[in-house]
Amino acid sequence: MPYFEFDLVTGDEFKCQGGMILEDTEGAIEKANSLASELSVARPELLECGYAVRVTDERSKELYRALIGR
Repeated sequence: MPYFEFDLVTGDEFKCQGGMILEDTEGAIEKANSLASELSVARPELLECGYAVRVTDERSKELYRALIGR
């Protein structure tokens, strides 16, 4: 099973939020969307900043971005 990393994207910076082993890329995308939704509730100040949750694979290749608040 592949390993995916999740980062909080704040402008040009990427802040690691952790990683996990998931069945496939589709599962990682679902997790990123869930994290973005949770962050929009827990940290509403992020809503208007254009921040996102980024998913990368084990080679640090970006696979997906979920905008916070969308």
